[in-house]
Amino acid sequence: MSALICGSFAYDNIMVFQDHFKNHILPDKIHILNVSFLVPKLRREFGGCAGNIAYNLKLIGGEPIPMGTVGDDFSPYATWMQQCGINARHVKVAAGTLTAQAFITTDLADNQITAFHPGAMERSADNKVSDVSDVTIGIIAPDGRQGMIDHAAQFAAANIPFIFDPGQGMPMFDGNDLKRFIDQATWVTVNDYESQLMQERTGWSNEEIAQKVDAFIVTRAGDGSWIYTQGKRLDIPAAKPRQIIDPTGCGDAYRAGLLFGLMNKFEWEVTGRIAALLGAIKIAHAGTQNHRFTRAEFAKAYRDAFGQSLSWSAN
Repeated sequence: MSALICGSFAYDNIMVFQDHFKNHILPDKIHILNVSFLVPKLRREFGGCAGNIAYNLKLIGGEPIPMGTVGDDFSPYATWMQQCGINARHVKVAAGTLTAQAFITTDLADNQITAFHPGAMERSADNKVSDVSDVTIGIIAPDGRQGMIDHAAQFAAANIPFIFDPGQGMPMFDGNDLKRFIDQATWVTVNDYESQLMQERTGWSNEEIAQKVDAFIVTRAGDGSWIYTQGKRLDIPAAKPRQIIDPTGCGDAYRAGLLFGLMNKFEWEVTGRIAALLGAIKIAHAGTQNHRFTRAEFAKAYRDAFGQSLSWSAN
């Protein structure tokens, strides 16, 4: 069973300013702001929602098929995907563009200044769900606006169940857009802030959204997650991370856990815990694709976190 993962690929350029922004920004001169921050260290990480979800799904034993549009500079990322055993056949190069890029500068108080260049991501509609055969499940993760709209419609037309994950793409859609996505999707997942935005824009409560899909999942960071399904709300506990290093990509790791649970027909209580543990493992590592584990290590971590054994066989 393969999962088609429609979403972005990006390079995350991460810099740390060894001081505080507030010491160099004059509040009364903000209208003529002109600052430069010396950043002795620059780290370039492989990222993007499709790339991160695919990495985590492969790591836990699933078979991802990521789909996205990238630029002429994608070669190092493609090599990395090959090393990880991830099928990149449906990652399309849009000639004359750059792969999406995030430039993130963090100061010593963890304040961030980020610039994002979408690049080839804006060509995501060039890919078609019908280009991929033998897909039994999918996910719409943040990507170019038209690509997200088209891919959702294509999944629905092909009767392929899929997760809708608006994520940081939420600002691109109004209430009618979100209602259409919800009506087409089989499952919807958001974080707690995004759930508030979704409720405000659609006029639907969490319970009302849940009535329109098989499950509505709301992640709540260290407070765990809620899974609304079959007229009830399941409270999924958080897994305690070994340490907190970098939260970037935790949501993508969680979504890979959802896909894995759905692909293996686990009960929602188990699926939610798998997803929570993947997020906890990721947060203990810098970058979005630098964590590793074996199945035995994951099973032990699951038992330690939740006091239950995890059977890898489908229920």
